[in-house]
Amino acid sequence: MHGNEAGDMKKGYDKSLLKRLFSYAKPYIIGIIFSLILLIGVVAADLIKPILIGNAVDDIITKYDTNYSIVTSDIKDAVKINGTYIIADEKNKYNNSLKAKIIYDEQYENPYFLITDLNSKEVNEIKDVKKINIDDKGKYYITKNNIKREVISLKDTDLKLLRKNHINSLLRVTIIFVLVLIVGLVISYFQTILLHYTGQKIIYNIRDEVFTHIQGLSIKFFNNNPVGKLITRVTNDTETLNEMYTSVIVNSVKSILMIVGISIMMFILDWRLTLVVFLVIPLILIATLLFRHHSRKAYREVRTKVASINAFLSEHISGMRIVQMFSQEKRKMEEFEKANKELEKANVKQLIIFGIYRPTMYLLYVIGLFIVLVYGGNMVIKGTMSIGKLIIFIQYISSFFDPIQQLAEQFNILQSAMASAEKIFTLLDEDAKIENKKDAITLDNLSGDIEFKNVWFAYNKEEWVLKDVSFKIKPGETVAFVGATGAGKTSILNLLSRYYDIQKGEILLDGHDLKDIDLNNLRSNIGQMLQDVFLFTGDIKSNIRLKNNSISDKQIVEASKYVNADKFISKLPEKYDEKVYERGATFSSGQRQLLSFARTLASNPSILILDEATANIDTETELLIQDALYKLMEGRTTLVVAHRLSTIQHADKIVVLHKGRIREIGNHQELLAKKGLYHNLYRLQYQEIN
Repeated sequence: MHGNEAGDMKKGYDKSLLKRLFSYAKPYIIGIIFSLILLIGVVAADLIKPILIGNAVDDIITKYDTNYSIVTSDIKDAVKINGTYIIADEKNKYNNSLKAKIIYDEQYENPYFLITDLNSKEVNEIKDVKKINIDDKGKYYITKNNIKREVISLKDTDLKLLRKNHINSLLRVTIIFVLVLIVGLVISYFQTILLHYTGQKIIYNIRDEVFTHIQGLSIKFFNNNPVGKLITRVTNDTETLNEMYTSVIVNSVKSILMIVGISIMMFILDWRLTLVVFLVIPLILIATLLFRHHSRKAYREVRTKVASINAFLSEHISGMRIVQMFSQEKRKMEEFEKANKELEKANVKQLIIFGIYRPTMYLLYVIGLFIVLVYGGNMVIKGTMSIGKLIIFIQYISSFFDPIQQLAEQFNILQSAMASAEKIFTLLDEDAKIENKKDAITLDNLSGDIEFKNVWFAYNKEEWVLKDVSFKIKPGETVAFVGATGAGKTSILNLLSRYYDIQKGEILLDGHDLKDIDLNNLRSNIGQMLQDVFLFTGDIKSNIRLKNNSISDKQIVEASKYVNADKFISKLPEKYDEKVYERGATFSSGQRQLLSFARTLASNPSILILDEATANIDTETELLIQDALYKLMEGRTTLVVAHRLSTIQHADKIVVLHKGRIREIGNHQELLAKKGLYHNLYRLQYQEIN
């Protein structure tokens, strides 16, 4: 990738990255909006639960000062205590009845007492009584305004009967709480499913776009970029983005809604206590800003080290045979340990940054809770706040700091996603690709008329590989290119398939500039058989067909028979369904080359390119395919590169290259008669053979 990959991004680049990332979500905006609507329901359920608990404490659990009516008639559903019938919460029904009140004193085994036969005024006065006494006869009494009043000690069963309505109310609140909990869970379930489904669709599109873009890049790009790094882009980095779409976006919205909702609820409950608690907000902001500053750099470094170690593994696992052949295991292990150590250091640095931030947030939570307990507890003691409200505040404080800590974790993921997004978009912005013209033409009947006109080409600027190269190939001709290594033979073949674009000159195919022809149309008409054969995981048929469903099984068999590949295929247990493993490791070099021949011939190209195609085939196998090649070359334009001059003697034309320039052109006999460069090459090879 580019050198600035691990560099600092320009200020404000976060916004452009986010804008670009959100553009992938536009097609699924309805699903995302619906998910956010469901999220509001989840947040509402979370906000309601503390209210239910606090109100239950205030209105039911601690309601020991409830007034009770005493009646001497209509004893239906009444409780008899010491000869007096009590009916709870019936004061509105019996307006003229006397009153009773429960008194609490924690020093007794049964700390609840009932005082009866009170009028409304006395009920209000009795609430100030804090002390219950016991006389020498074992009876309980209170003293109010120098008047001694007997009270009745209540057993647990008596208290339950008296508070039957409260228990029923508590049961109703419990049912409501459970229903709110279930509804919240159900909404959360569907919201999560919808969110992850949407996220997977988005990531599918991104991954598809990245791989499609990679396929369109030039060969030069792949020469300059390790395979492992590109694999990291398509797999690890896109998966990190998946976490952002399915976790960060909606969960961040949820956390923000929770923080705003809790803040509003706390202000409604008691604005004074809320303002005191919010004294820790500036500390939270400072901690978050510091974390954001340091974590971004750490995450980018981690992603870079992951890509580097993937590139190392991809290269050395693929080349393990060479590593073992030259006994380089120890040295390569040392190199891997160095790369692994760098990744470890980057991860540890990232963990330290987050390890400082998370406890800091927890400390601020403890401070906030301490403020609530001290300040709020003092308000309860003074009677300016109920115990239930204090409980609600305590729960809200926990719920207030939880989303802040979750935002930190989500920010953690966001930093990783942003670092991955930088890498992905750097790759997507890579312009090292061969572009199709908007008005590119398609050639239906390609004859194979090729002409190079004053072609200059360099892989790197001004380092010319081809210098003013000009030649013409007629349809159906077989032309061979010979010369020393680095003369530019393979470069000519690469230019014809337009893996690279030339800097100067012109290449014509059937009279059309190569740049005017649709790339897919061009390459589908050129069959290439290379020295280095690559087989894909699958079976023999799929490797010959290469996903071209227009090639039938019959054509596959016919092509295989043409190049005599059928002879070894028919001996395999599964024949054409025989499994092919990575790179065709279970086949010999000659067998892989024969499959490559069959693959090329099955596509029925108009132009054949043979680049050292018989280099890995033994003499016996080479003789078997020569006849098939001659048949297939008939009527097709064929370009051949071969170091063994004996294989190109029958070519219609031989182009001799030296240091990027054409030195000689002619057939075998003509070039030998000239006694020039070709004659010298042939003589040297002949002497080597003899």
